[in-house]
Amino acid sequence: MKNLAHFFFEVGMLKRTPRTGFQFLGSGAESVAEHSFRTAVIGFSLARLDGQADVGRVLQLCLFHDVPEARLGDLNYVNKKYVQANEQAAVDDLAANLPFGEEYRRTLAEFSDCQTREALLAHDADQLEMILALKEYKDLGNRYADEWYPFAVRRLKTDLARKLAGDIWCTDSTRWWFDGDSDWWVNGRHGANAVDCPDDKC
Repeated sequence: MKNLAHFFFEVGMLKRTPRTGFQFLGSGAESVAEHSFRTAVIGFSLARLDGQADVGRVLQLCLFHDVPEARLGDLNYVNKKYVQANEQAAVDDLAANLPFGEEYRRTLAEFSDCQTREALLAHDADQLEMILALKEYKDLGNRYADEWYPFAVRRLKTDLARKLAGDIWCTDSTRWWFDGDSDWWVNGRHGANAVDCPDDKC
């Protein structure tokens, strides 16, 4: 059980491991753990929409795909031009101390090989999470997001993800909470229930 405690502390390091691509985008910040969480939610959604993939397997691939970054850090596309990380060594070293080490090793290998339907969807979830972040920063005025978007789309593996990427890119990232209901934003009440009153009475 001690090794599991070590593993949980190691996974916790992902909360403090930054995604480093944002320094080149010029705005934004995200930890690897934050990225992995939304990737898993996206992966679950893609698997359900796909109708053929094993939903649990896609979730597992998404949750574990960046665990090695607790040891390696996050290497962005600029870093990878010059630095070659030994990810397999990081995977093997952790697997050697886990009671489910072989399953962990197979999970990372499946994600890396990108041959199964589940791995394709997990890869797409990973890229769609980036596309969502790009859209959020585009909506806040980052003009470089438009330049990054086509490259992220070209990395997508499935038609389902490509369709979703298009919908993401033409959706205002604030619409889910800011619906334009002026009565609510002025009075805290909807439509007919809104009551105007002097500021000192409310």
